Amino acid sequence: MSTQVIGLIGAMDEEIELLLQQLENKDTTVKAGVSYAAGTIHGKQVVVCKSGVGKVNAAVTTQILIDAFGVSKIVFTGVAGALHPELNIGDIVISSSCMQHDMDVTPLGYSKGVIPYQEVSDFPADQALITLAEEACKELAGGHYIVGKVLSGDQFIASRDTVQMLYSELNGACAEMEGSAVAQVCHMNAVPYVVIRSMSDKADGSAHVNFPEFTVKASKRSHEIVNHMLSRL
Repeated sequence: MSTQVIGLIGAMDEEIELLLQQLENKDTTVKAGVSYAAGTIHGKQVVVCKSGVGKVNAAVTTQILIDAFGVSKIVFTGVAGALHPELNIGDIVISSSCMQHDMDVTPLGYSKGVIPYQEVSDFPADQALITLAEEACKELAGGHYIVGKVLSGDQFIASRDTVQMLYSELNGACAEMEGSAVAQVCHMNAVPYVVIRSMSDKADGSAHVNFPEFTVKASKRSHEIVNHMLSRL
């Protein structure tokens, strides 16, 4: 039986730095300008990479993880802006599914977020990985979490009106810039995935005040959960 390889993606250095520090037997390969660090964490075979920001970067990185490294599961870790009113900075969203909020073909009669001529536009996360993430949140304690829809778009959301629209119309728990691309590529390749996001801001225009500081804190929080998941996989 072949060894399972787990792909671990973050968009920014802060989001994967702690994983890279843990990595043993590290072997780095560069493909399409992205460094893929293969090795072990808690004895599990993993490949850690920084996709870069945005859906195209995330999609390319995910496909390379599947094609070149044969990953059998993908976990995306990082920060996001809160949409759900109960979420505060540092709280966690575990993806129930991911959808593109900036896919908008409404003039042709499609609902917002729906990709034309395609059966699935809201890509469900893997239930076993969701359960593992929930167990990690419960055991680590010290922070609120919800399982909800992650919305992605090539935009940094910083408007209260947009937050309200994304929450009420699309039922989004948080907004970020990569998860739905990872989810769609995983769906196309039948690879289980989950997105773990820690809230770095409220997506309401206040992020500029302390975004770098909260990004480091939030990244540490999401890393703790991913680390715990890897120990139990």
